[in-house]
Amino acid sequence: MHGRCRIIKELQINEEIREKEVRLIDVDGSQLGVVPLKRAFELAAERRLDLVNVAPTAKPPVCKIMDYGKYKYEMSKKEKEARKNQKIINIKEIRLTPNIESHDLNVKANRAIEFLQDGDKVKVSVRFRGREMGHTEMGKEVLDEFAKLIGDAGKIEKEAKLEGRNMTMFLMPKPE
Repeated sequence: MHGRCRIIKELQINEEIREKEVRLIDVDGSQLGVVPLKRAFELAAERRLDLVNVAPTAKPPVCKIMDYGKYKYEMSKKEKEARKNQKIINIKEIRLTPNIESHDLNVKANRAIEFLQDGDKVKVSVRFRGREMGHTEMGKEVLDEFAKLIGDAGKIEKEAKLEGRNMTMFLMPKPE
């Protein structure tokens, strides 16, 4: 019997298990039926392995004979693999004004294309100040022009919408 007494992910092992009897599963996955806890400990000790409570909420709880260290290692490997495969998507913001010059708009569009090619989403916002609020259609035209400049690099995820003093539009990378 290993002298380990730790709970990783809430699994009870060896002496932490306090039930009178448990449903026991052998190393190869075969059912050994409901046995007294003492007998389960003996079987695990004979095989020089741990007794792990894999289903503590079941009646009686289900315990499995396994090498807990190896099991923990396999689980951490799986977790690492899952983390490696997920892509983190950032949202980059580009701010414009309703009366932006065409050259400045092109520069901002090229920057947005770079973001989209990196797999990031882009939030494009036009901020209206003072009397510009009376001409929100100019902001809409700027955002439409911006979307044309982006072209095939991305597509509109959320259409332009006025929220307070800002008009925002979300772009996302084109799926490959």
